Amino acid sequence: MIICTKNMDYRLGTQCQFVQNQVMVNSEKDRASLLCMKALANRGRLDSVSQQMASHPQYLESFLRTQHYILYMDGPLPLHYRHYIAIMAAARHHCRYLVSLHSAQFLRVGGDPLWLQGLEAAPLRLRHLDHINKVLAHQPWLTARSHIQALLKTGEQCWSLAELVQAVVLLAHCHSLCSFVFGSGSDSDTIPTPRVHHGTPPGYCLCDAANGNTALSPPPAGPTEKAPRRRSLDSSCEVACLREQIQKSQEEIKERKADRLHSQTLLHADVEEEDEATFSADPSRFVTDPEFGYQEFARREEDHFQVFRVQDYSWEDHGFSLVNRLYSDIGHLLDERFRNVASLPFPHSPDLKRAIWNYIHCIYGIRYDDYDYGEVNRLLERGLKLYIKAVACYPDASKTPLCPLSWAPVKASEKVHVNLLVMEARLQAELLYALRAITQYMIA
Repeated sequence: MIICTKNMDYRLGTQCQFVQNQVMVNSEKDRASLLCMKALANRGRLDSVSQQMASHPQYLESFLRTQHYILYMDGPLPLHYRHYIAIMAAARHHCRYLVSLHSAQFLRVGGDPLWLQGLEAAPLRLRHLDHINKVLAHQPWLTARSHIQALLKTGEQCWSLAELVQAVVLLAHCHSLCSFVFGSGSDSDTIPTPRVHHGTPPGYCLCDAANGNTALSPPPAGPTEKAPRRRSLDSSCEVACLREQIQKSQEEIKERKADRLHSQTLLHADVEEEDEATFSADPSRFVTDPEFGYQEFARREEDHFQVFRVQDYSWEDHGFSLVNRLYSDIGHLLDERFRNVASLPFPHSPDLKRAIWNYIHCIYGIRYDDYDYGEVNRLLERGLKLYIKAVACYPDASKTPLCPLSWAPVKASEKVHVNLLVMEARLQAELLYALRAITQYMIA
């Protein structure tokens, strides 16, 4: 047996280390390819968000796992409520990409198409979420115990604490995802609306990839035919071979659809598609008080907002345990996302990554007593700071002041990394404000 260590100075050790590094690089590429191919197999297309995140496969897995859990797994909220809340959240930033996507999923899980006519058509219980949605999206430091108390007060339209926690997590997730969508340019990606038969599991997120299931979902079976056996996706398969299999499956699905054009199921599906095209076009129908937006926290001293000090309420010591207790397992999934984005390889110094994270929290009024904020100005050039602030606070390009969602002097992979940091830092900031308000309500 040949033992190679990193400290070996002679040639054999150098060669072995080179081989180890190559194997690591190749395995990461294979992992990314496999995730992408699973996405293609699961949905018939690879959405722009997954394409962007695929350069960081480990993070992509944790993101998909969290998203799938929030939208489809155990939780007090019914599925159609979850997608409608996601629509409300995405609409605050006029994100057509996410509004269209969740409108389609809302219909597929049995949501009432009338609700998609606008927020005023939704049940009063959902409309009650509008204020906290607006506040968390633009000025999360305004989130107060009184907002939580108003939603939890006794009455026919009140929320339970468990329901509210899931709703808050979903709002924060979608708000922060809007930042990534606009920052990466994914909002320009069109959302096709393929016909989905009743009984087909929803496929918004790449469930197979997220849960480690390497099986290819079969095409829907007709009433008189048996479903084909599931094929396994072997990571050693050639990409070309996988594409050929997926293309063949898609052709088979199209043929089956053509054979069932006159069935009642397809007639109903046609109505759904028309509803999707009609109702998902204009996010503004789900927005009230459109003029409400981000305002500089540092310039609002006249309102006596106190800086949120992490030493007094942090994710690690307070937020994690509270959210995990009220919404089982979500704390672990969110914590995994935060840890994964912190451990992503960055071509620059770790100090720059921390400066980006702390700068995002700073513009949301969150401060770390043990951090020298002079480092932010020293490490972040003005163009990068403008880009980060635009993506975090003004992701809707039509409302972006001065600048720029097209920050140029950076490689594409580095830009994706920065966008991931913005998304996760913003997500944690919103959760901290919301969970602190819930804590204050519980101990009052």
